[in-house]
Amino acid sequence: MTVSAFSELGVSEPLCRALAAKQYTTPTPIQARTIPALLEGKDLLGIAQTGTGKTAAFVVPILQRLTASNQRARQFAPRALILAPTRELAVQIGDSIAVYGRNLSIRHAVIFGGVSQSPQVAALTRGIDIAVATPGRLLDLLSQRYVRLDSVEYLVLDEADRMLDMGFARDLRKIVAALPKKRQSLLFSATMPSDIAHLAGEMLINPVRVDVSPKEPTVQRVEQRVHFVDSTKKRALLTRLLGNPALSRVIVFTRTKHGANRVAEQLDRAGVLAEAIHGNKSQNARQRALEGFRSGRARVLVATDVAARGIDISGVTHVINYELPNEAESYVHRIGRTARAGASGVALSFCDPSERNYLRGIEKLTGRRLTVAEETAA
Repeated sequence: MTVSAFSELGVSEPLCRALAAKQYTTPTPIQARTIPALLEGKDLLGIAQTGTGKTAAFVVPILQRLTASNQRARQFAPRALILAPTRELAVQIGDSIAVYGRNLSIRHAVIFGGVSQSPQVAALTRGIDIAVATPGRLLDLLSQRYVRLDSVEYLVLDEADRMLDMGFARDLRKIVAALPKKRQSLLFSATMPSDIAHLAGEMLINPVRVDVSPKEPTVQRVEQRVHFVDSTKKRALLTRLLGNPALSRVIVFTRTKHGANRVAEQLDRAGVLAEAIHGNKSQNARQRALEGFRSGRARVLVATDVAARGIDISGVTHVINYELPNEAESYVHRIGRTARAGASGVALSFCDPSERNYLRGIEKLTGRRLTVAEETAA
């Protein structure tokens, strides 16, 4: 059955109004399949990549259920906890809560490391309904008794596969152990390896399973090309490609933090406004870089995989893999930064002789050969 409006899913009028104000009128497949189950209080296992609308799929029903209970936010004791692997994703989820909950009296705070904890502690002291957190800072505040988890009624693990990739398995289990046994739990992951399946088995009770992963692992609207080029000539190739104004909003991926800095500096010297984002930068610097790219002040964002995971910026025309990832799954996540919300996009990959094995792994995973590009093609 096709659902054409959020009201058909049981979403309340104030939330429908907020969604309409953002021009979200027709639910995406994951929203149509997830929201009714969550409004009924069921646990959920969601398999979905970024760009599918999954944030609204879990934020909207949580906001509705919190509002229906008509309880006041309590000091240090959030009623909903959303865990995210990166600071950037946590901030984006917090922004979504503010947008969707604009007509509701729901308080939230975003809790992450790399910045002073004082504003986060102040928000917890005033009382919040929803905490959006990265695991490390949450455990820090838990150990200092600035937050209690015994009142959590709703738990969300977003991008659980990336959290395990980043080594958060032990932290997640510590956090889950501090939660009430009676709660509604949601786990979202782009992939379902055995360790995620095991974690889901520990956390969820008779969950509804919603799988909106594509039948083929790559985004089909993305035109994918590979440039065979020596590593010493990659910088010159990148500069030449960016001479084409059609590459108007570009994310360039490198494997390392130092590589991201070097590429951004090279582009700046060539007169191309670029920002770098990676784990060594402070949170404020990362947010400034993202805002510069989002506003169009910077044409290029140079990023590492971990820093870019979960970034949702519309209008990215091209993704350039300056260095191919050594894990084929990361390639899929990278190119998913473009061709969002129905748009098309282009992914260009630079492959030097040492990276041929990485390319073979990507082509095996995606089930397609990348088109070989002329060196000067855009």
